[in-house]
This record gives sequence, C-alpha cells and structure tokens, in this order.
Amino acid sequence: MTRRSYLSYINPARWFRRRPTVAVVRLAGSIGLPSPLRGRGLSISSLAGPLERAFALKNLRAVALAINSPGGSAVQSSLIAERIRTLAAEKQVPVLAFVEDIAASGGYWLATAGDEIYADKSSIVGSIGVVSASFGFAELLQRAGIERRIHTAGERKAMLDPFRAEQAEDVARLAQVQQEIHDNFKAQVRERRGTRLKGDEADLFNGDIWTARPALALGLIDGIGDLRSILRGRYGDEVKLVSVTPQRGWLRRRLRLAQPDGWAEQLLVAIEERGLWARYGL
Repeated sequence: MTRRSYLSYINPARWFRRRPTVAVVRLAGSIGLPSPLRGRGLSISSLAGPLERAFALKNLRAVALAINSPGGSAVQSSLIAERIRTLAAEKQVPVLAFVEDIAASGGYWLATAGDEIYADKSSIVGSIGVVSASFGFAELLQRAGIERRIHTAGERKAMLDPFRAEQAEDVARLAQVQQEIHDNFKAQVRERRGTRLKGDEADLFNGDIWTARPALALGLIDGIGDLRSILRGRYGDEVKLVSVTPQRGWLRRRLRLAQPDGWAEQLLVAIEERGLWARYGL
C-alpha cells in the first residue's frame, strides 16, 4: 500500500462520509403460489413490508430488484409492480430491475416495475401471455364406473369441471377472460417500456421467450450485466448494497415448524411450482 493510499485509508473523513445506499429486494420464486420449502410465494402481503423498508433507507440512491421468477398470479404481479411504482414516485427514487435465471410471464411483469431492466446474457425474458392448464378425467371416470354428481346455483358455477367433458362454451368463456388479462399485461409493458419497444407487437406479445441479446434488440431490457457490477459502475465502488428481506420473528419460526401442513396439498403445490419452472427448461 502506498503512503498516499494509506493516508486516504486512515483519513477520518472517509469513515464519516455518507456512502450511497442501494436497497436490494429479492423477488425469487413463483408468484402467488405458496411453496413447501419457502412458505408463501411472492405476493403483495409478503412483500409489502420489505418494500416499505427498502424505500425508507437513509441516503438511498436507488432500489434494485433481483428477479428470478417463472411467473404465476397475474393479480399479484400487478399489485406488487404497482406498489413498487407508488413507492418510487413517493420517494423520488429510481428502480433498477436485474434478471437472474428468468423473468417470464408474471416475472417479467415484475421487471417492468423497474425504470431500467438488466439481464445476464443467458437469462430468459418475456413470455408476455396468459396460460391455463388442467387435466380432464371424464373418460377415466366412465371406465371406472364412477358417476360424477355436481349441483350448482348458477349455470356457470361448474365451468371447466375436470371431471366432465369439456364444453365449447366454457372454453370460449375462458378465452375471453384470458384475453382481458393479456390486454392488461400488454398495457403494462407498453406503459413502462414505451418507445424502447421495437418490433411488431404480434411478435412481442405472443408469449415467446428470449435470451438477453434478442430481448435487448426488442427493447424488452436496457442492458446486459449483473447487479453488483452495474450498481458499482453507476454509484461508485463504495456503494452500500443493503439486502431487504421479509422479517420473521423467533416465535413465528417455531410456530411454523410445528404446523402440521397436509402432505398432499404440499405435494400438489410443489408439482405446480415445478411445472412453472420446467415450462422454460429450468
């Protein structure tokens, strides 16, 4: 160490100088789905507290979103993104989104809450669409000699019952609902990405996915790089990255460990979440 750098190191002013702070909020996992390993999935209820704390940090220069999500609930995606934008406007703080493995479907909806979006060169981005998947067991029940009995008040109440033969009017109604949600998703992307979007909307909004370079060419992201490097390049090597996570007290942890969750429900949730990730080859 040179004498000059040593004097700089021991200079008291260096220690009292306010370092720029960036809050890092991790948005990892499925959206809206509870996980057997992590408890609740990403939702406005689980993230409201961490987001409030992130935007309340002293000497805050920006909030960084570390996103790794294959999607999930459109409603929770919308609520979380809206809360982030509301806090950003109130505090007048920029938001930078960083994609890790994937920001697809609802995960990309979350990314649009950022004023800028960055991704690794191998990240998966996009899937701007709506999907509904289920199984049909009508023929299986017939072969097993099982009679399905269902009684409703309201002719649409049993729509898309998996134990009955699929009805054309049910499929048409589902398509209408999906289109409404898709329109909301497209409106979010148009509003947040604006003139940065390139290419035909038929290609952008058909549910396709891209790695970082084509996503950059389409205007879905703003650059390629990782969170630490980009933030240090923008705010200096002394930038203070503060991870903000949900708080869980000792008593809550003990109560959770003692909670006898049903294994069948946990298994179904795990399978559904695994399916979300597998859809993108992860």
